[in-house]
Amino acid sequence: MAPGAIVDDFISEPVQVTKKVTRPVPKSIFPDGIRTSGQQPPIYELLKPYSEFPKHITGPTVWKKEDYIDHADRWIHAFTDDEVQEISDAADKFIESGIPLTGIAKKHFVLPTLSKRLETLREDLLNGKGFILFKRFPADRWGPLKNAVGYMGLGTHLGYFVSQNGRGHVLGHVKDVDEDPTQIHRVRIYRTSARQFFHTDPGDLVGLLCVHRAQEGGESDIVSSQNVWNALQREHPDVAELLARPVWYFDRKGEVSQGEEEWIRAPVFYVEPTGKGRVYAKWDPYFVRSLTRFSDRGVIPPLSEEQERAIKVLEETCQRLALHMVLEVGDIQFLNNSHLFHARTAYKDHAPPAPRRHLLRLWLSTPRTEGGWSLATPDNDELKREGIQVNDTPPRAPLDAE
Repeated sequence: MAPGAIVDDFISEPVQVTKKVTRPVPKSIFPDGIRTSGQQPPIYELLKPYSEFPKHITGPTVWKKEDYIDHADRWIHAFTDDEVQEISDAADKFIESGIPLTGIAKKHFVLPTLSKRLETLREDLLNGKGFILFKRFPADRWGPLKNAVGYMGLGTHLGYFVSQNGRGHVLGHVKDVDEDPTQIHRVRIYRTSARQFFHTDPGDLVGLLCVHRAQEGGESDIVSSQNVWNALQREHPDVAELLARPVWYFDRKGEVSQGEEEWIRAPVFYVEPTGKGRVYAKWDPYFVRSLTRFSDRGVIPPLSEEQERAIKVLEETCQRLALHMVLEVGDIQFLNNSHLFHARTAYKDHAPPAPRRHLLRLWLSTPRTEGGWSLATPDNDELKREGIQVNDTPPRAPLDAE
């Protein structure tokens, strides 16, 4: 039976179109006065049918790995001594201000010269190739607090940081904390050393700062999801069609607010409902495969054979087209989730007492009203759209994994 036929049995009532707007929130809970909106199901009436998707995408967001493998100058920038000093001065000034780290904003982190480069970078992240690798951030010389302040301060020039989990972490820590990666219904893979398949995060941009490297593995791969779309259209149009249908269930792993469902039903590929009408993607196979506790009870449909094949074809296509990179200590990778997939190889840490592999992570919102892509979700116009928000859990910026 086709997956659409299975899923249609579970759609009993029309979905109401609602529009969320940014609402005032108490600064006693949210220091910058803005609340992460959290994961939202799409407004189904805004989803485009496969027949309205482009068969071939062109433009600067479509790139091939051959464009960059031997051209490091196109995607790598080493901070100059003057730029490092600007970041250092801004970080010291913010620390002296006594403002909580969760309240940091662009106005608190003035970068007289570097800010111009970051403006250009933001445009390229949004509407160009969608990635950059910075080098020479002094992560090995600064302590945890100054690293966090300097890194988050840079992030404020690109977007608004959003919460990454139900505990309100706006500064994330990609680190193995000895959780079991086989328990995917409750464990987030970034807290393990397991492989991460090609995926996107629920935020417009994602940043990763390398503080400590693994003994081996933990390497990064990125790919233009629009180049992947073109390949699927050429080689597996049936898979492209299936990925464009809202028949995929994504687990929320218990990180839900009162009254919300434990999953979100959505497509993998979308067309922007307004604006430029570009193709964007939202995907993570771990969050699709972890719902057997519900499908076994018949609450939602299980993955069909066609869906299992689509997952395999999508991953294999990403692997074939991906650009590989290694993050050294002091490297910062910024990516656009709208038109890139990213992945990580499994890794092995050094034996104690050497520190474990450790990356600081930011999820940043670039709202539509400030040049971001148009999303088919109720929080499209919110400043801190997407992310993970449970009720009014306040934002937190821990200096290490917890």
